[in-house]
Amino acid sequence: MRKTLLTFFLSFALLFKAAADEGMWLPTLLKSIESDLHTAGLMITAEDIYSLEHGSIKDAVVLFGGGCTGEIVSSQGLLFTNHHCGYSTIQQHSSLENDYLKHGFWARRMSDELINPGLTATFVVRMEDVSDRILPGLTVAATEAERRTEAERLAAPIIKAATDGNHYHAVVRPFNHGNAYYLIVTETFRDVRLVGAPPSAIGKFGGDTDNWMWPRHTGDFSVFRIYAGPDNLPANPSEANVPYRPRHVLPISLDGVRTGDFAMIFGFPGSTQRYLSSDAVAHVMDRQDPMRIAMRHASLEVIDKAMRASDRTRIQYASKQSSISNAYKKWIGELRGLRELDAVTEKQELEAALIARAAAKNDPAPSQALEQLEALQKAIAPYTTARDLFIEMVSYGPEVLGFAHGFNELEKNFAELNATGTMPETVEKLRVRADKYFKDYDPEVDRQVFKALLPIYRAHIDPALAPDVLREIDTRFKGNTNAWVDDLFARSVFTSEERTRAMLARLNARQVKALGNDPALRAARSFYASFFEKIRPEHARMSDEMTTAMRTHVKNLMTHFPERIFWPDANSTLRLSYGMVEGSLPRDGVRYEPYTTLDGVMDKYVPGDAEFDLPQRLIELHATSDFGRYGVNGMLPVCFTSSLHTTGGNSGSPVLNGRGELIGINFDRTWESTMSDIRFDPEKCRNISVDIRYVLWVIDKYADAGHLIDEMNVLPIKPRAIELPIHR
Repeated sequence: MRKTLLTFFLSFALLFKAAADEGMWLPTLLKSIESDLHTAGLMITAEDIYSLEHGSIKDAVVLFGGGCTGEIVSSQGLLFTNHHCGYSTIQQHSSLENDYLKHGFWARRMSDELINPGLTATFVVRMEDVSDRILPGLTVAATEAERRTEAERLAAPIIKAATDGNHYHAVVRPFNHGNAYYLIVTETFRDVRLVGAPPSAIGKFGGDTDNWMWPRHTGDFSVFRIYAGPDNLPANPSEANVPYRPRHVLPISLDGVRTGDFAMIFGFPGSTQRYLSSDAVAHVMDRQDPMRIAMRHASLEVIDKAMRASDRTRIQYASKQSSISNAYKKWIGELRGLRELDAVTEKQELEAALIARAAAKNDPAPSQALEQLEALQKAIAPYTTARDLFIEMVSYGPEVLGFAHGFNELEKNFAELNATGTMPETVEKLRVRADKYFKDYDPEVDRQVFKALLPIYRAHIDPALAPDVLREIDTRFKGNTNAWVDDLFARSVFTSEERTRAMLARLNARQVKALGNDPALRAARSFYASFFEKIRPEHARMSDEMTTAMRTHVKNLMTHFPERIFWPDANSTLRLSYGMVEGSLPRDGVRYEPYTTLDGVMDKYVPGDAEFDLPQRLIELHATSDFGRYGVNGMLPVCFTSSLHTTGGNSGSPVLNGRGELIGINFDRTWESTMSDIRFDPEKCRNISVDIRYVLWVIDKYADAGHLIDEMNVLPIKPRAIELPIHR
């Protein structure tokens, strides 16, 4: 079995020269392809990248927060990640008096570094293939839910053995729809402080216009520091904590990059869907992406207008707008790319070839699995749509729904809370929640977002799955969604900070009973009830059936296409991708060079523009070519592209050269690459990184924070010809 699983994960190694750039490698398997890595340009060993015996590159890479990557760059726990990964933290510390989003933030001493409750940094201690301890114990005929339960039972002693007597956490995760299982042991630090961030005019330069685009000129980085207890172990945030002493620190190269250089990325890619059936891809292209794009577009029209009109609103909605717009533009690019590549036809041709190969061997399993997937996709489609609509409406739409729903238990369990004496504690938590909520809330913006989204929601939702409360629109408001929203905002306690605080200040049985009729709470309950009672159970049931069918489908592909590439989909676990620094030819008549410089930043400069304005100090430094040791031939490198396979979660990941030295921080893909979660095209797909020399220049020359540079292991420049664009 272990030999079979190794074959599964290494099946594409034989075709390395044909497709070196696609795939996300598990670090435990790097020794198996070490010779190929060296052929590609790696100059260190697989043991230097991932080792259990000594500090290695894996010990300098962290899961930052819940969904980004960061890297350790000093012996005192200094950490680089993206500006957009630290954006919500920067926003939370910002105010009209201290506008860190606009002006940036730099701690001049460690005592100035800002604590961020809840922010974490997680290291991978080790990964271990435990498939041979899980798979034999799983009953073939069990349902997916029973299989999960059995897998958890089998994993429990493995996890216990890995965590007994230490402070580590461990999980056993399925890979590739349950064809393999890995133990992942981690160490999580809970005191991560903000050290520095450039102004948004650098860290977010180009805004939504440049997002997912090339050429790019964004200094997308921020600086944090991990703190530990005096014993160097994880500890809750405390003034008694000290900077963390890491097992490995990434050295930083000033040598720069040129076309053809080996590059690799180490990080935590979130999710890919490489093996979707043709029917599932068609759903993404014909229904899912267009619907989500329409919802996000409607929200952004409201929010962007409000942010342009008010600095207060700009600060309040900066993080929200960023989270909404990022996926919005990504889905537009994904849809375009899948259409250009005719992804559905390509999948159909693969499926036809699979059936033909199987028929030649009298194997009916592939045809049966595909028929099952087709039937399941048709059945699950309305539930998937309803689930997506709930997420867009409740998680990314009008905030009043989520806020109001937080008071649901108070109204339902008022008597019990009083009887048990827990009412004061409950009310205090709600007060704290209200403080945080109203700090970044504008009821008029929220009302307009609600009005913009509701007609789109109603146009796409299956009436049988819609919240019951929406019937009021037709019965009481003659189909007028705007009137229904206006009535909700006019009468609800939760659309007004004053009314919410007054309600919490004089809670009694009568007040709480009135909450039951509050229009926002009634609407929230209805949206949540439709999701948890009508949508999620059926969606989960059919998703389990899809997982079972997909596990069989992937096995069938592996069996009948032994010459093809099969790598496990990303699942937020540590992965390595490698390729080279290179540009691309994304469309007819279009050529992308792989580098940009500060000259290009100045070319885009538009004074006073929300996306393309620049700080005066940067303009002055450019005018005098004050680039120090970070410039090359009178120019300052800013960003570069390489053929590394990345996805969400790789934001903030270190991009390394063949010696394992930091050369850039990954932050994006080109727009033509956004379909790579489903279909990777090695001719088009490129990741975008901020050049580490630009990062250091901003810290050193722009921010005058050379004390941070002094902490780092910045290597001297090794002489060589450096290729850079000659256009000025």
